[in-house]
Amino acid sequence: MNLVPFHIWSVNLKVRLTGEALFHLLFWMYFPFITVYFSEALGSHTAGLLMTVPPLFSMVGHLLGGSLADRLGRRPVMLLGAALQAGMFALFALSPSPWLDYAAFIGLGLGGALYKPAGAAMVADLVPAPDRRRVFAAFATANNVGAVLGPALGAVFYFHYRQELLWTCTVVLLLYWAAMYFVVRETLPPSAKTQADPSTLVLVFRQQWKGYGVILKDRVFLLYIAAGILALIPIMQLDLYLAVYVTEYVPAQALFAWKEDSPVVSGTEIYGWLLGFNGLLFVLLILPVTKWLSPWSERSVFILSSLLSGIGTFSLGLSPHLEFLFFATFLFTLGEIVRSPVTQSFISRYAPEDARGQYLGADSLQNTIARFLAPLTVFLSGWVPPMGIFSLILMSSLISIVLYIRLFRIYSHATRDCEGLKA
Repeated sequence: MNLVPFHIWSVNLKVRLTGEALFHLLFWMYFPFITVYFSEALGSHTAGLLMTVPPLFSMVGHLLGGSLADRLGRRPVMLLGAALQAGMFALFALSPSPWLDYAAFIGLGLGGALYKPAGAAMVADLVPAPDRRRVFAAFATANNVGAVLGPALGAVFYFHYRQELLWTCTVVLLLYWAAMYFVVRETLPPSAKTQADPSTLVLVFRQQWKGYGVILKDRVFLLYIAAGILALIPIMQLDLYLAVYVTEYVPAQALFAWKEDSPVVSGTEIYGWLLGFNGLLFVLLILPVTKWLSPWSERSVFILSSLLSGIGTFSLGLSPHLEFLFFATFLFTLGEIVRSPVTQSFISRYAPEDARGQYLGADSLQNTIARFLAPLTVFLSGWVPPMGIFSLILMSSLISIVLYIRLFRIYSHATRDCEGLKA
């Protein structure tokens, strides 16, 4: 399968890829340090409690954004999300209070959550099903370049030029909003347009939540969400239990074991190296790995992802030596890489055309619920030894494989039944 070359991509996709890549670079220049800022301003205990709230707003934003994308169109919802984020960055830059900063931070997350399902639905509208994995992988690559470069730049700009950075984010988002307004065209399928009606606002919201009620009764989709939650728990340990384990249990050691005068790195420094290695692998490998696995079925890719991430994370506890830690990091990062483009391509193909935005919005549930459950490893680490925690993480991964096998068995039967009815 050959991906459509970039130079003949839709103008919509070119504008979005460029705008999102630049925004994500700026986003990662401030996001990793926001918890540090709130901890210094409000105290670590208060900041820890406050940081549990934004995911709830993001979940609502994803669900609402998906619904509105099917009713109003992809472009208006993306414009709304980008405008909200630009306004919140301006509020952040002008704010005299950390509490107002916190409100702006929640607004930023809400704006991004509104934007994301509409943006994914637009890709699905424009790209043929066989090419979607690799187009989604291209967007993931552009976004993760920012995740690699942003923190290094943010360590300087966020702490020394915070106001200038926030105003730059505001201006870039306004320019991106203008580019979408004047260049990007609507892609809502005709079958979805026929669903719109001049209902009152209350009826619109009632119909949206009723639609999500129907989605959550979809047995295949529920299995997909459950499997995804368990599959994401190992992947999310990179900035959770892995940070605890490496800093507390991995001893200081030579960076290059084969060199006598090699610098010695502490557990904290080793964790930083592993984080950087994870980000670099993601940027370098997501496109070639997606191309390599393009002939594979979605079932096989999901199972491979769970297996690699589970075994890779479990392996971290087998040896504290730096070379082995890099190898284990490579394994679980590969599990994350192979999964990333397939999730959106599966939902965009599985969802009915007139409800694609809603399904992509509901897809965020697995990430939100996993984000709530994944920190349990850190909580349990006070009583359970490291290999016990790593065993629980591996068990989560193996259960997700069982659920994926069950999911695709039901899905294949349902697909054959539908084809039989059509015949």
